[in-house]
Amino acid sequence: MRNVRLVAVGLVAASAAVLAAGVRADDKAPLLHEWREIGANHWQIVTPDGEAPEVTDAAEGNRGDCPAGMVEVKGKMRLTSVGDELQKSICSNWINRKFPERCATFAKEKWEPLRNKLPIRDMHFCIDRFEYPNRKGEYPLVYVDWFEAKKMCAAQSKRLCTEEEWTFACEGDDALPYPYGYDRDADACLVDKPWRWFDPAAYGTRKAALVRELDRLWQGVPAGSLPKCKSPFGVYDMTGNVDEYTTSLSSKGSPAILKGGYWGPVRTRCRPSTRVHGPEHAFYQQGFRCCRDEAPAAK
Repeated sequence: MRNVRLVAVGLVAASAAVLAAGVRADDKAPLLHEWREIGANHWQIVTPDGEAPEVTDAAEGNRGDCPAGMVEVKGKMRLTSVGDELQKSICSNWINRKFPERCATFAKEKWEPLRNKLPIRDMHFCIDRFEYPNRKGEYPLVYVDWFEAKKMCAAQSKRLCTEEEWTFACEGDDALPYPYGYDRDADACLVDKPWRWFDPAAYGTRKAALVRELDRLWQGVPAGSLPKCKSPFGVYDMTGNVDEYTTSLSSKGSPAILKGGYWGPVRTRCRPSTRVHGPEHAFYQQGFRCCRDEAPAAK
C-alpha cells in the first residue's frame, strides 16, 4: 500500500504540464550508481565499507558515554512552538520569501535577545553521528517509511529521535538557524541543488523502474563528505543531503515528522519540519538516523 499511496501523492504534487513533458528514466541507459536493496525495498548506493565507528569516535572525541557511532548531546534547549517563525522575523537577507523560503543571513544581534527570553529544557541523549547506516563514507539509506525506520533503530537497541531531540542536536544551546551558524553556506552542507521532477509511475511494484528513478534523481553524498556540515555537538549532515524521519510527541496529527530538508533548494534549517506526510510515506530523498537515551552515570 505504501507505493500506491506515494503515487497518489505524486500525481497531486506534480503538474500536468511536467508529466506531459516526460521525466521518465531511459530504460536502456546505464545507471550512474550501483544500488543494493537493504531489507524489503530500501535502497543504498554501493560503496566500499565505511570507516569503523570506533575510528571515527576516536577522531571526533565527542562520543561521551554513548554507544559506538553516537554523539552525546547535553545542554539546554530553547522552547517555543513558533521558533522557526521567530527566526524568519529576523532574516536580514532573503533568497526567496515564498515556500520553501530560504534565508541567506539571519541577524545574530536580533536573534540573541529573542532567544534569551525563551524558556529552556535540559536535554541529554545520544544521537547517531551520521544518517543511517551511520558509517562515514557510506551513502544514506533511502526510500524508507516511518514505521520501517523505527524498526531499524529498534534492531540496534535504539529508537527514532524525537523532533525536539533532532532540533536540539542540530541547533545547539544557541538555537542557531543553521547547524554551522547564521549565514546559509551552500559549500557547508549539500543544499540548493536544482530541482529534478519525479516520475510518479516509477513508484509502483517494479523494483527495476524504482531503482532507475532513484538513480536519475540522486544528488546526495556519502556520510561525512562535508566536514563543515557539522552541528555544535558534532553531528553531521543534519541539514541537506536527505530528509530525516523523527517522531512527534504531540497527540495531534501524524507522529511522523521529517526534519532537515534534503539536497534541493528547500529550507534546510534546524527548526523547520515537514508535517504533511503520513507514516507510510517513503520517497527518493528520505532517510533517518537513530537516537538513544543517555547512558547512566558510572557509580
